[in-house]
Amino acid sequence: MSELVKGMLEDDADDDEEATEIPLPNVKSTVLKKVIEFCKHHRSEPMTEIEKPLKSAAMAEVVQKWYADFVNVEQVLLFELILAANYMDIKPLLDLTCATVASMIKGKTPEEIRKTFNIANDFSPEEEAQVREENKWCEEP
Repeated sequence: MSELVKGMLEDDADDDEEATEIPLPNVKSTVLKKVIEFCKHHRSEPMTEIEKPLKSAAMAEVVQKWYADFVNVEQVLLFELILAANYMDIKPLLDLTCATVASMIKGKTPEEIRKTFNIANDFSPEEEAQVREENKWCEEP
């Protein structure tokens, strides 16, 4: 499932006698446990394809309950899972975690998004007005 791990194992296929050590310096052990949990579950119950654009901001309406519950975690862990899925090249996990972030943004104003993700507004009032004017088209129904 992880293209990174698969590639490393294929590269070491000649060395059957020893267990292959797979270095994952960018993935914390707590995050790796969640990744393994995801992979095991995905093997027994593959995740339904995530429709784009998202049909709902509720992940339970986008994927099976187990997957929706799996990504119902603290933001820090969610972003660490995104980084791990990207680094380890696990497309279904990357799709799920990114869709979760998209669902957190869906239907929100810029101010609500800033609050959700603790993003400081570093625009002056004039700069913000200019950006809003230039992007007025994307707020139209």
